[in-house]
Amino acid sequence: MKQAWWKNAVIYQIYPRSFCDSNGDGIGDLQGIISKLDYLQELGIDAIWLSPIYRSPQDDNGYDISDYQDIDPIFGTLADMDELIAEAKKRNIRIIMDLVLNHSSDEHPWFLEAKKSRDNPYHDYYVWRDGTEGTYPNDLKAGFGGPAWEWVPECGQYYFHQFSVKQPDLNWENPKVREEIYKMIQWWVDRGVGGFRLDVIDQIAKEPDRRITADGPMLHPYLKEMSKAVFQQKELVTVGEAWSATPQSALLFSNPDGSELSMVFQFEHILLDQQPGKEKWDLAPLPFVTFKKVFEKWETTLYQKGWNSLFFENHDLPRSVSRFGNDGEYRVESAKMLAVCLHGMQGTPYIYQGQELGMTNVRMPIEDYRDIELLNMYRERIAAGYPEKEVMESVYAKGRDNARTPMQWNAEENAGFTSGTPWIKVNPNYREINAEAALAEEDSIFHFYQKLIRLRKELPILTEGSFTLLLPEDPDLFAYTRTFGTEELLVLCNFSDREVPCSLKKDWEAGEVLIANYDGGASDSLRPYEACMIRRTK
Repeated sequence: MKQAWWKNAVIYQIYPRSFCDSNGDGIGDLQGIISKLDYLQELGIDAIWLSPIYRSPQDDNGYDISDYQDIDPIFGTLADMDELIAEAKKRNIRIIMDLVLNHSSDEHPWFLEAKKSRDNPYHDYYVWRDGTEGTYPNDLKAGFGGPAWEWVPECGQYYFHQFSVKQPDLNWENPKVREEIYKMIQWWVDRGVGGFRLDVIDQIAKEPDRRITADGPMLHPYLKEMSKAVFQQKELVTVGEAWSATPQSALLFSNPDGSELSMVFQFEHILLDQQPGKEKWDLAPLPFVTFKKVFEKWETTLYQKGWNSLFFENHDLPRSVSRFGNDGEYRVESAKMLAVCLHGMQGTPYIYQGQELGMTNVRMPIEDYRDIELLNMYRERIAAGYPEKEVMESVYAKGRDNARTPMQWNAEENAGFTSGTPWIKVNPNYREINAEAALAEEDSIFHFYQKLIRLRKELPILTEGSFTLLLPEDPDLFAYTRTFGTEELLVLCNFSDREVPCSLKKDWEAGEVLIANYDGGASDSLRPYEACMIRRTK
């Protein structure tokens, strides 16, 4: 595979509304991000993925776009965006835009026209079906609850929406829609952005009459067309979010010939700690052995044939230290362990804002939550007779607002995020967990991430090496090797809160410890949440 810049890059995701507020209105903004670029440069990241900052009614925090070629005033202006791109470039940081191409806002000019009549030139920009009011075209449900169809009396038709009712799905079968989209993407490329993250891209080729909402027959032809039209002209990074992705479809998405995308966001490892066949809110213990085998499957299937994104958390997921680690007694150790586990694999690692500080999940009263998905679930489950305690446990474990509480910059009021009232409450633990404290402490999670990022740039084995899972049935240890030429790397991670015997450590005693989250220790066991990366030559 030809070496692309994004292969040994580390990408940092910013959720702009929660990152840093420069003007005291309680909402993070572009000038706030600009003010923290030196912090990100010090961390060592190569690119920033920005969650949507386009003009939007903010029904789904910006994933409902009313103008793809303007910035929402809550975040700033196009001039601010140009400044961010320029200032980031000075620090060798590229800006990756979040492209929402499956749907627009119902306040987008296209949709305002589309719903006026069936004869309107924009009507066919969206997905419509005939029907009578109260009788849905079929029983498809929307991702945020309720039916996936909404009646428009002016047209005597239903439009299709896979998410909020305010997010009508675009009709990719219409070549004019695709042409408009490619022109818009080109406009951003010309402004200097370094790439795109493509939101729920596996859903653009939906065929609702056949109940196909993801991975439709035309998905890969559409992606090839879009790639040829805009993505292939520069060294852009393109990342497809695909909840339906399998290793086999990922080989198409991330084909090394560049015909579709650079890499894929897949979620197989993320869907394991829920009851089989149920929703994410139906909690279940993590089947750890399966978790390891899922990573093994992706690492080995894509080796030299495709490319994966490596992540444990993002704006849609809970905090990984609370989910897969221990956010109490072993918060620091387990946050570092998770970092080693992920950054030792092949793929492009993503750090979500605050992950480098070990930020944790939050527990708030229901009235303090803001996420549309979470609040809809709460209402539906309470109405269905679920006990409130059980519903709240699901909220605490899996709610998207766990990742959306403001970034914790310092121990001052509102964690230094805003001088005003934050749009969502700050996690109360900000006095102990914050960037200022992490920067001052030599042994902090921040400095640990900094070292891992450095290793990825220095060691070709991390980008190019093959992957072998060790101890596949062990209920506590995640152990694997990476091999490249005559070089071998061992990654050892204890996912439990007790000391666990491990003879592998002794076998590799003569190797060089590149990074570890404990000093010294026994040669034949791993302490609670201990992790290390050891290198040797064959």
